[in-house]
Amino acid sequence: MLRIGSYTLPNPFILAPMAGVSEKPFRVIAFGMGAALCPTELVSSQGLMRTNQRTLKYLRYDAEVERPYSLQIFGGEPESMARAAVIGKQYGAQMIDINMGCPVKKVTKNGAGSALLCEPDRGAALVREIHAATGLPVTCKIRSGWDEHNRNYLQVAGKLFEAGCAALAIHPRTRAQGYSGKADWSVIADLKRHFPDRPIIGNGDVKTPEDARRMLETTGCDFVMIGRGALGNPWIFRELLGGPPPTPRERCELVLRHLAAHLEFVGEELAAVRSFRKHLAWYGHGLHGAALFRSEVNQLDTLEEVRDAVRRFFVSAHADPSASEGEQDVDYRAALG
Repeated sequence: MLRIGSYTLPNPFILAPMAGVSEKPFRVIAFGMGAALCPTELVSSQGLMRTNQRTLKYLRYDAEVERPYSLQIFGGEPESMARAAVIGKQYGAQMIDINMGCPVKKVTKNGAGSALLCEPDRGAALVREIHAATGLPVTCKIRSGWDEHNRNYLQVAGKLFEAGCAALAIHPRTRAQGYSGKADWSVIADLKRHFPDRPIIGNGDVKTPEDARRMLETTGCDFVMIGRGALGNPWIFRELLGGPPPTPRERCELVLRHLAAHLEFVGEELAAVRSFRKHLAWYGHGLHGAALFRSEVNQLDTLEEVRDAVRRFFVSAHADPSASEGEQDVDYRAALG
């Protein structure tokens, strides 16, 4: 049985929390494709406590679809993180995920994200305080360490589990690596060997259904968290559950549905059209004529123009065997800041 805290999940496949991607519209789509859990993108604990309207926007969710609703927060001070988690619970959160892996300097300079890897006791205090304040399952997402000389993931994991962490996701790159190099899946396997009775979520370099299955088989992890493999391809979850890849018409219809939901989420047409451009690039990746399509939509500013371009391109789009992976990797890093 696949469980995190008091929640039973239907399968081992989880959407990764990604900044600017894991907003309500995309989470709803991923859930609809079969993802078992879709945490929010990282949300500032300070923004929650100040009831910043921009921050509160990230708390919007679909109560009918998003079950359980997992809210990822970041911050470095146990008391303020606990207060922020209480606010999150008031807005519907059923699970709190602590970001202990973000390598971005504007996060780490305040003692949050992967900076917490350098202070395992403080990370454990966050788990204890949040759980005591909310009563909700608390999960964490970490990296293998700060740098190659400080790969302390086993020590961090031990402290977090002692504090009551309900499940631990690990991205097996160091903070110094950022999103470069290769994810070291042996770290995931080592973590599972040391904590065989704890839910371990593997993450990193899962780009295809075959990658996800191989991670489960070779590392023994309980869940696989999929990030870049889901960009422009939420069907990856359906395929993992035995479903077919999308037809061109199905792809077109979903892109249009996502665009409409994104407009409703953002609330202003020009801002929505511009912020949706990255999704259009991801949806088009690997299809014949994608570069031309991307160039076209990057010049468009109205919803109707974008809809027309989407219909023209996706209804008949087919795979381009010469498409390179590197292009998508660049887009992925840009999305994560």
